[in-house]
Amino acid sequence: MRILAAPDKFRGTATAAEVAGAIASAGRSIGATTREMALSDGGEGFLEVFGGANRSTVVTGPLGEAVDAGWRLTGRTAVIEMAQASGLALVGGADENDPIAASTAGTGELIVAALDAGAKRIFVGHGGSATTDGGLAALRALFPAARLKGVELVAAVDVSTPFLDAADVFGAQKGASASQIALLRRRLERLAQVYLEDYGVDVKVIAGTGAAGGLAGGLVTIGATIESGFELISVELDLAEAVEHADLVVTGEGFVDEASFHGKVVGGLVELAAEFQVPILVVAGEVFDGVGDRAETVSLVERFGRERAMTDTLACVSEVVADYLRAVRS
Repeated sequence: MRILAAPDKFRGTATAAEVAGAIASAGRSIGATTREMALSDGGEGFLEVFGGANRSTVVTGPLGEAVDAGWRLTGRTAVIEMAQASGLALVGGADENDPIAASTAGTGELIVAALDAGAKRIFVGHGGSATTDGGLAALRALFPAARLKGVELVAAVDVSTPFLDAADVFGAQKGASASQIALLRRRLERLAQVYLEDYGVDVKVIAGTGAAGGLAGGLVTIGATIESGFELISVELDLAEAVEHADLVVTGEGFVDEASFHGKVVGGLVELAAEFQVPILVVAGEVFDGVGDRAETVSLVERFGRERAMTDTLACVSEVVADYLRAVRS
């Protein structure tokens, strides 16, 4: 049996690579050949999908502190995960964040570092941001925008949130109060006007420009394209070929809900598996919105209880997959 282990992260408990390893361990227990492909939809873990960092640059963190941010350069292609430079985790989470002051300057500086290193294709994974600055600080770091001439800049996103809704949708997650969210929205409204006047780009009407607090919108004004992070990764890793040559696909993420089937790893793999008529098993930390019937799905919380599912996640994943494989063989 050839198993494709292609999960997303289980946020807060295990990385995608760790989960892929746990699936592979279960596969080895029955003598199966397992291919491990840790995946991401453009958010956290985006950099690891491409092999992890092989470069690092000291940049301005979200609240002005110096941050040693990892990124990757392979040939002329650079991979940047904005959370490495402007992420919420860098400031200690929402309670420690200053949502009004948090800036994307460091992400812009990483793009500059990639340009200076000769990159001609730059993928920027959006997700896990501390910021709602509409990408303004990143654009200031990138000035003049002419330096991007002849460069393919891609904003890899996992949401379709409009630019003006970035504060309303994500502000509370970044520690913003109701009054701060209202202020951030007004700031985005004014910034959208500035972008239209200065660059001739109406970010208000482009889906996904609200990703990472509007960073995607800012990058679009200087020539970036917005792409689904999952679709970008699928093409770059030739995920369709991997699925086609598997006898079983095992994927999963921490929370499987309706959103998981709109531009996310689980939904994308369920579609690919159906296209190539390959069985698929979804292992989820928890299942919501009654979506467990979209594919064969196991909830770790339902199977093992919340405490064990959260504290012994990888062992639970291995056990679920091993049980499934034994049942298939019997």
